[in-house]
Amino acid sequence: MKITTLIRDTSGQDVAAAAGPAPRRRRWLGVAAGLVLVTGLFSVLLRGWADTAQVVPRERLRVVTVTEGPFVRDAAAQGIVVAAVSPTLFATAPGTVQYQVQPGEVVTAGQLLAVLASPQLENERGREAATFGSIEAALARQAIEVRRQALLSRERALAADLRLRAAERELLRATAAWERGVIAERDLRRAEDERDGALLAREHASENANLERESLELELRARRLERDRQALVVAELQRRVAALELRSPIAGTVAELASAQGASVARDAPLLTVVDPSVFEIEFQVADQYARDIRPGMTASVALDGATHAGTVTAISPEVRQGLVTGRVRFTGPQPAGLRQSQRGSVRILLEERASARKFERGPDVEPQARSIYRVRGSRAELVPVELGSASVAELEVRGGLERGDQVIVAGTRDLLGTPEFRIAD
Repeated sequence: MKITTLIRDTSGQDVAAAAGPAPRRRRWLGVAAGLVLVTGLFSVLLRGWADTAQVVPRERLRVVTVTEGPFVRDAAAQGIVVAAVSPTLFATAPGTVQYQVQPGEVVTAGQLLAVLASPQLENERGREAATFGSIEAALARQAIEVRRQALLSRERALAADLRLRAAERELLRATAAWERGVIAERDLRRAEDERDGALLAREHASENANLERESLELELRARRLERDRQALVVAELQRRVAALELRSPIAGTVAELASAQGASVARDAPLLTVVDPSVFEIEFQVADQYARDIRPGMTASVALDGATHAGTVTAISPEVRQGLVTGRVRFTGPQPAGLRQSQRGSVRILLEERASARKFERGPDVEPQARSIYRVRGSRAELVPVELGSASVAELEVRGGLERGDQVIVAGTRDLLGTPEFRIAD
């Protein structure tokens, strides 16, 4: 039996309504807020990780302060004590050396130090001397020939003169006879022709004698010049042979022997050195970047055995070897006592001095040509551009980028590889 429900519910009254925009907006706002929160947390974590990765202990760094005051630009170099006068004697010819002194021996000026035996030079001198003798003999023969030729020329001139006088006498007789009518006119003319021929012959003989005399004198002069030239060659060889005996140019001490006793040496090979122990100088070497600024007469200071001595630059070499330039410093005051050859010391050369300049102490991580430097602000250090000027042994001049009182790092940042900023841990 079918039962009919008498009480109705409200299901027929419900109507489905479309969802409005407000719940959807709230959902997107929540998502955005969550993203912002996550991003902020990530940024905080990333900054904390970065700060942790770029933290450098303060004790590892060397921090200096930019100051302002007198600035002295100088150059430092290592030096050795050398004799101011130390001539080295060289072999003037190839040969065998025999030393007459020992290292450390005191010698006087002109004393015989060594003898070179050079058979080649001796033979050359003998040959040239023989050539000189033959030229002398040839010159003597030439002088005799000149006199003989002069006699012959004079004899021919005298003979021509005699023939002229005879022709003139014959012409006088012929003229007198023709005037008396004894001879024909043609005989007179023949006598005149003979007189004219004799006169011409005498003139030619005289001129020829003069020419022969001049020619012989020129040849004799050439022989004499050849003799003089050969005499100079022999004199030069005599000088070179005499130079085989090496004598001390100064009074001093024999420093060293460059070869063994009885050794064969080549020409221009060093044999020994003599030093004057009364005057010493300091020989130094500096980088070629300072060479253009160093000039003779500059003030210098020399440190030897813990004491500092005033000096003056006396010479600077124009030659660069392996990036270094050699120079010498002479003591301006009394020479220190007890100096020894090759004793080591240090040299500082004053290049420039100014009354006031911004500066800071040098460090191993800041080069004079640097364009940036780490400046300290509290517990952080940042890389800032800087313009540096002159450099001394201990300080660097600041021309721009830093102010007085700024603190900069000059050591301990070499492995940061130009990091723009890092934190300093106490």
